[in-house]
Amino acid sequence: MKRAFVFPGQGSQAVGMGKELATAYGHAREVFEEVDDALSQGLTRLMFEGPEDELTLTENAQPALMAVSMAVVRIIEQEGGRTLAELGDFVAGHSLGEYSALAATQALTLGDTAQLLKIRGQAMQKAVPVGEGAMAALLGIDIDDADDIAAQAAEDGVCSAANDNAPGQVVVSGDVKAVERAIELAKDRGAKRAMLLPVSAPFHCALMEPAAREMEAALADANLSKPVLPVISNVSARAVEEPEEIRRLLVEQVTGTVRWRESMLHLGAQGVEGLVELGTGKVLTGLAKRIDRSLQAQSVATPDDVEAFLKSL
Repeated sequence: MKRAFVFPGQGSQAVGMGKELATAYGHAREVFEEVDDALSQGLTRLMFEGPEDELTLTENAQPALMAVSMAVVRIIEQEGGRTLAELGDFVAGHSLGEYSALAATQALTLGDTAQLLKIRGQAMQKAVPVGEGAMAALLGIDIDDADDIAAQAAEDGVCSAANDNAPGQVVVSGDVKAVERAIELAKDRGAKRAMLLPVSAPFHCALMEPAAREMEAALADANLSKPVLPVISNVSARAVEEPEEIRRLLVEQVTGTVRWRESMLHLGAQGVEGLVELGTGKVLTGLAKRIDRSLQAQSVATPDDVEAFLKSL
């Protein structure tokens, strides 16, 4: 059976994340220590103990989610005695999860990935002053309608589709007033729900251009190797393996739409039948069931999940 490993994005973080894994496995503790060292920060303590408002800050949530995903990867490889490349055929990650996917496939080192995500989080946060940008979920609206709604709502500002997550689940991003207009337009179009999301910045839209330029500089200095498995790019919804193309697409990803629905459909078209979400939460497992019911999706986040996955091999 062809298998793809997928890595969660921002929003899945929670106080206590990774603690069970660290208690049960020395491999997890090693990963967390490496990330702490790379960032010169007690991120592990923040993950385990909070406070929640500090953990939720973009610059902390992004490396924290990657750290838990990489802890799961290392546990599976060490306990199972097989590499991710031996166990799977593709990897993909939702937004920041794409960096986790690159670390998991040895395209980036763990330390470099942590540092890049710290820079990315800080750059995205400062690109737009707090209160000037917003994001909204449009439920019951497909991507074509969402694009049309966003174009109408933009008027003299910015509004565009940020995440095409699943059929009938699209997120738009942009200037506050434009996003509020998009909510009203979506309701007029029969959206089941349309609501503002509790986020600190308008990710994946043109307002993130300053952050894209910062990431371009950071990625230019990063040592990027060819991944041991094809990585599905958020921007193209297709497999990418060449380091320079990966670098370019990661810069585009900051302002571009996360084409998750198309990415999962592409995996299905490549013969992938099993989808394994590695890391905190079960968001991507839930989306997979909405996108393609034939995908056998499971999440691996706890020691029990790890044992169940290894037994299933």
